[in-house]
Amino acid sequence: MKPFRRILTGKKILLGVCGGIAAYKIPGLLRRLIKEGAGVRVILTEGAEAFITPLTFEALCREKVFCQCDFLNPPPGCIPHTELGAFAEAILVAPATASFLASLASGDARSLLVATILASRAPVLLFPAMNTKMWEHPAVKENVKKIASWGYKVFTPEEGALACGEWGPGRLPEEEIILAHLEKTLALQDFSNCKVLITAGPTREPLDAVRFLSNRSSGRMGVALAEAAWKRGAEVILVHGPLSSSPLPLIRRIPVETAAQMAEAVLSLLPKVDILLMAAAVADYRPQDTWSGKLKKTSPSLTISLERTPDILKEVSSRRKPGQVIVGFAAEEEEFLPQEARRKLKEKGLDLIVANPIDRPETGFESATNEVFLFFADGRKIHLPLAPKEVIAWQILDAIKELQK
Repeated sequence: MKPFRRILTGKKILLGVCGGIAAYKIPGLLRRLIKEGAGVRVILTEGAEAFITPLTFEALCREKVFCQCDFLNPPPGCIPHTELGAFAEAILVAPATASFLASLASGDARSLLVATILASRAPVLLFPAMNTKMWEHPAVKENVKKIASWGYKVFTPEEGALACGEWGPGRLPEEEIILAHLEKTLALQDFSNCKVLITAGPTREPLDAVRFLSNRSSGRMGVALAEAAWKRGAEVILVHGPLSSSPLPLIRRIPVETAAQMAEAVLSLLPKVDILLMAAAVADYRPQDTWSGKLKKTSPSLTISLERTPDILKEVSSRRKPGQVIVGFAAEEEEFLPQEARRKLKEKGLDLIVANPIDRPETGFESATNEVFLFFADGRKIHLPLAPKEVIAWQILDAIKELQK
C-alpha cells in the first residue's frame, strides 16, 4: 500500500486577495495552508491593500507578497504575472469581489491578479463575498456564468449576517470549506464514478423518554471516511447516529437514532450505491419493553429484558447486487481480534473487514487516532499502524480501490 501524503503537502498555491471586508479572514486561511504543508504566494489587489497590509501576509508565508505596484514596476528580471502563473498548481481567490469578477469576465489584464490567471493553466477557485444585492445583480450573475463556462470554479457564497447589517447570501465560507474544495480540486479523483454509502456513530435504543442504551462511539472514523471519499470524487451519503464531530456540510447526511432506523435507511439506499462502509457502532440489543414517559425509581433494583436489533450487515449481504463492495468494521479486544474479524468476514459475506483493538486509549472509540487491521475475503491481511483517523480513512479507501480493479 502506498504511503499516505496529505493533499496539500508540497503543493504550490497562489492566493489572490481582493478588496472586500472579508479580506481580514484570509491571514487565517494562509496559516492553514502553510500548516498543511503548501507553498503559498500571495497577490493583493489595490483594494485589498486598503483592508490589510502586505506585511501581514509576508510575515506568515515568508515570501514576497505581490501588489499592483509590482506589475507596473516589476523587480529586475521578473515578469510577475507569467512567473506567478507558472508557479501555481492551483489559484485560489478569496474574497472575490464584484469588480474582480467583472475584470476577469472581460479578460481585462490591467490588474496583476487577472493577468496572472490569464497567464496560467492551473485550476482556479473563486470564492465571491459581497453584499447580497450585489451578488444577486444580473451583471454579477452574468459574469459568474461566463467565468464558470471556462472551467473556473465559482462557489456560491454562504448565507448569513453581512458586514452591511443585512442578512442573505454573500458571506465568505469558513476556512474548512475553502480548504475542502481546494483539496478536492488537487486530489486524484479516483472515486469520481462511485456512489458510496457510509454509516457512522452509535445508535441509541430508547428505554424510556429520557434514557437509552448506546455505546462510546464518536463517529469520527465514519466522518473521516465520508470526507475522504468526497474529496476523492465520490458521491457520498452518510447515514449516522449522534456524532461528536460534525462532517463537512458539503456531504449529504441522513441522521438516525436507532438500529432499526439505520437498517431502514441503509437497505433503501443499497440498490443505488457501489460501495457500503458500515463504520457505525450499531447496538446489538435493545430493550424489549419501553416506557412512554420517564421510568420512576420505585424499587432498589430493576430487570430489563433485551432483544436483538436488526443485523444490518447480514441483511445487506443477502441483498447485494453484483459488483458491490461491502466493508464491515469490528472493534475487538486485541487478544480476540484476528479470529473475531475473520469470523465476521465469513459469516457476513464481506469483501473486507476493518478491525481495531479497543484495549488501548489511543485506538477505537472516542480517540482521534486509530490502528487497524484489514482482513480481506481472499485471505490477505494488512496492518495500518497508529495514525490520525483521517489518515486511516484514506488508506482504507486505497485498499477498496484495489478491490475494484
